[in-house]
Amino acid sequence: MKKNHVLEMSNVSKSFPGVKALQNVSFNVKPGTVHALLGENGAGKSTLMNCLFGIYSMDEGEIKIDGAKVEIPDSHSALKNGVAMIHQELHPIPDLKVMENVWLGQYQRIKIGPLRFLNYRKMYTDTVELFKRLNLNIDPKATMRELSVSRIQAVEIAKAVTYNAKIIIMDEPTSSLTGNEVEHLFSIIDELKAQNTAIIYISHKMDEILRISDDVTIMRDGEIVGSWPASELTIDKIITRMVGRELSTQFPKKPESLGGVKIRVENLTSITARSFKNVSFEICQGEILGVSGLVGAQRTELAEAIFGLRAVSGGSIYIDGEKINIKNPGAAKKHKIAMLTEERRRSGIFGVLSVEDNTLIASSEKYVNVLKLINYKLRGETANAAIDRLKTKTPSLKTLIRDLSGGNQQKVLFARWLLTQPDIFILDEPTRGIDVGAKAEVYSIIADLASNGKTIMMISSEMQELIGVAHRIMVMCEGRVTGIVDGDASEEEIMVLATKFAV
Repeated sequence: MKKNHVLEMSNVSKSFPGVKALQNVSFNVKPGTVHALLGENGAGKSTLMNCLFGIYSMDEGEIKIDGAKVEIPDSHSALKNGVAMIHQELHPIPDLKVMENVWLGQYQRIKIGPLRFLNYRKMYTDTVELFKRLNLNIDPKATMRELSVSRIQAVEIAKAVTYNAKIIIMDEPTSSLTGNEVEHLFSIIDELKAQNTAIIYISHKMDEILRISDDVTIMRDGEIVGSWPASELTIDKIITRMVGRELSTQFPKKPESLGGVKIRVENLTSITARSFKNVSFEICQGEILGVSGLVGAQRTELAEAIFGLRAVSGGSIYIDGEKINIKNPGAAKKHKIAMLTEERRRSGIFGVLSVEDNTLIASSEKYVNVLKLINYKLRGETANAAIDRLKTKTPSLKTLIRDLSGGNQQKVLFARWLLTQPDIFILDEPTRGIDVGAKAEVYSIIADLASNGKTIMMISSEMQELIGVAHRIMVMCEGRVTGIVDGDASEEEIMVLATKFAV
């Protein structure tokens, strides 16, 4: 007889110093289904999944798989019990072959006399058979660094299947994928469902949730709000149940008072042949210029060049009509330019440092006196004021920033750069990986900055976000500017420009 649930988590509780992360959480998943797990950042989703995968130990509660109680003290035990996890941040071994990554830790060996060798022939044939099952067209002998993000993700899913996983956790699996790559992922998920594998799907993209999911569970403040068939939900219902309140308007009113041209870029060209070329645009004081484009449009590369992180072969940058030379981020700071990078965890936060240290690190010279002694009182007061200003939720200033939700980490980064008193903000995907409630707060921060005369360049892959926030939208394709449109342009108009040079 078919079991009703492949996974049953009952009365799970977990606390960290100063935080009750989970409180009596019960969560059930049926085999052969996609079960979406939703909630604002800090709602407890990741903590619950980390308990299931053995990264955290539960304070209370029990886990049953196929009706049998199991103990999962570590990730190895999770894999043995049929639970695999595809993390948002993919960490393949880039110089190994695809098949070596797939069978990592499970290498097939052959014995010749007293010696044992890796059985590459069997590893190859097993990988070919596995990829055939999942309908993957990937060369097992290619090295991982040759693959796109979507193909690396597909290899990680294939690796999970090698453990005969009954349950696969996917954490923000489409955050770095293009539209076609998302479709490919969904086809793999359909294959897994057909093989009776259960998928726990964590995402902040509501349209994806309603399209791919069979069931939806929503969490808030470490507790379960409820579970529903996806067919009974709408985006508005999900948002209301996630945040516990109606979001009457997701986007704030765009600031109306614009000044003169603050920054002008003329014919900026990358030193790298296949990057951006002859890019020209200008942004006024108090204006939010959105930057749109598909993967490969070179938007991030352009932003990094303006901030001095990438070399250019030609072109000019003017601030307040004066030509400037920016060879490194230090020079950008002197010209009052700040930048929030695309990869918050990789190149934004310092995970092993506290909230206070992360807040003050870009303006640290202000808290040292003439004798080179650190003024710890001033540091604490300044960090506290910055946290209060942006309503950042943290147990204390000494909490490690890696323990905060994505939305609160992003607020710390805003606070960090505000303390440098910049005039120009470059924001690269400022809402990636954060929930709808935190997004609305970030939009308000951006609007407030513009209202106070700051000049904003905002890169985003979400067209609705750019339409909702930006005064104008610059569209790029294959390193070229293909058009600049008003902020109320249609998605279709932007997409035409984003594919203008596509073959």
